[in-house]
Amino acid sequence: MSTSFSQYLDIPRRESDYQPVLLRLSHFFEFVTHHDPGEYVEQAKRCMNCGIPFCHNYGCPLGNPVPEANALIAEGRWKEACDLFHAYNNFPEWTGRLCPAPCEASCVHEIHGDAVCIRQLELELVERGWKEGWITPYVSPIKTGRKVAIVGSGPAGLAAAQQLARAGHDVVVYEKAEKPGGILRYGIPDFKLEKPILDRRLSQLVEEGVLFQCGIEIGSDMSTHYLQKRYDAIVLTGGAMRPRDLKIPGRELNGIIYAMDYLVASNQAVSALSESRLNARGQRVVIIGGGDTGADCLGTAIRQKARDVVQIEILPKPPLTRSTTNPWPQWPNVLRTGTSHKEGGSRQWNTATKRFVGENGQVNALECVKVDWKQGKPVELPNSQFRIDADMVLLAMGFVHPIHDSLLKNLGVGLDSRGNVRTDSDTMMCDKPGIFAAGDMQSGASLVVRAIAGGRRAARGVDLYLMGETDLT
Repeated sequence: MSTSFSQYLDIPRRESDYQPVLLRLSHFFEFVTHHDPGEYVEQAKRCMNCGIPFCHNYGCPLGNPVPEANALIAEGRWKEACDLFHAYNNFPEWTGRLCPAPCEASCVHEIHGDAVCIRQLELELVERGWKEGWITPYVSPIKTGRKVAIVGSGPAGLAAAQQLARAGHDVVVYEKAEKPGGILRYGIPDFKLEKPILDRRLSQLVEEGVLFQCGIEIGSDMSTHYLQKRYDAIVLTGGAMRPRDLKIPGRELNGIIYAMDYLVASNQAVSALSESRLNARGQRVVIIGGGDTGADCLGTAIRQKARDVVQIEILPKPPLTRSTTNPWPQWPNVLRTGTSHKEGGSRQWNTATKRFVGENGQVNALECVKVDWKQGKPVELPNSQFRIDADMVLLAMGFVHPIHDSLLKNLGVGLDSRGNVRTDSDTMMCDKPGIFAAGDMQSGASLVVRAIAGGRRAARGVDLYLMGETDLT
C-alpha cells in the first residue's frame, strides 16, 4: 500500500454532503450530494491497512476486504476495487445507502478519532462502476439442470438467487407483491433508496437467468406440495413480517397504524405519483419506537406536510459517546441523529404509553408516563403522567418473527425459541432436507448487510446440497 504514515494522521474525515433541508423536504428523491473523485481518493488514504483489520474481520458480516479496496482506490485503481467489493457483496449500492456501517464502528481510527468513511467509499465505488459500465451480467457457462425456488425477493432472497444462478442452477424467485424487491421496494423510503437503483440490479439478475414470479403467495396461490415436487431445493427468505404490537386500552381506535403499513402506502404512492392512502398531511403524528423504522416514518411524515411529529421511545436517551461498558470494537450504543431527525419533529425518551384516547372511534391523544430503568426493567415515575395529542399514531417498535402462516406450517420447518425459522448455522438448511432459510425470516429483524450475508451463505448450502461440493463463497 502506498499510503504514508502522515496521510492517515493528517487527512480529516469528510462525510457526505446533503441538500439543504428545505430543498430535500420538497421531494422524495435521494438528497446526497457527491464530491469530486479526488476527495474520495483522499478519504481512502486515511485507511491504515491495519495488520488485524477489525472492519471486515469483526465488523462486516460479509467480510468486505475494506483495507485492500481502499488501497486500490487510493491508487486510482477504481475498477479493480469495484470487482473486489463485488466478490464479497452482491449489492454494494444497497449497503452503501442503507447499512449503519458496523465496519466503521470497528475501524481502528474509531478508538481515538474518526473512522474511515467506508460506507461512503463503497457507495461512490459502485456508482462509478455502474456509470463506467464495469458492472455487467455474469451468465454461468454451465447448467446443472437443478431447479431452486426462492420464496421472497428481499435482499437475502436476491443474494441467494444471484449466487445460485451464477453456479448454473435454474432459479425462480416467488414474490407475493406486485413487483420484486421486498422491503427494499416497499419498506425503504425513496429518499433513502430510489427504486430505479433497485430495478437496475434486478435487470442484471434477469439477464443472468433469474426468473421472477410476482403476485404469487406460496401456501395460498400455490401449494407448498407443488413447490416441493417441482424444485430440487427451496430457500425461504420472506422476512420477519410480524410487527410488535402495543396491546393497551384504546388500541382498537382508528388512526393507529403499523409503521410498515404506513411506509408501504407511501412508497406505493410515490411510485404511482399519487397521494398516499395513509397520508399525514395536516396531522399530529406520534411515532412509538426510536429505531430506523421510526426515523423513516419521521422523514416520510414531514415530507407529507404533517402538522407536528413526535417520536417517543421507552428506553433512556443514549449517551453521546461510548460508555466504559461498551468499548471498541463493539457496536457503539450512542445517540444517533439521522438525516430525518435533522429535518424536524422532536424526540422523547423514557416514555411509556399507557392508553390511547379517542372520540367517535378516532384516536386523538396518548396518555403517557415517564419511566426509569432499574435492573433492566422500566419503573413508572410517580406523578409523571402527561398527554400527547395525536391524529395518527405509528407503531414502529420492531418485528418479532416471521408470520407463522400456511407456508411454514405446511412445509413443517422448525422454529427457534424466538419464533424464527431454525436452520443449521453453516449450511442454513432447515429441519427438512432441501429446505433452507435466510435473512430476517431466519435471524430475526436485522440489517441489510446481514440479510445479504445470510442469502450468500444459504446459496452455498444449497449448492453443496445439490452438487456435493461448492465453489461459492
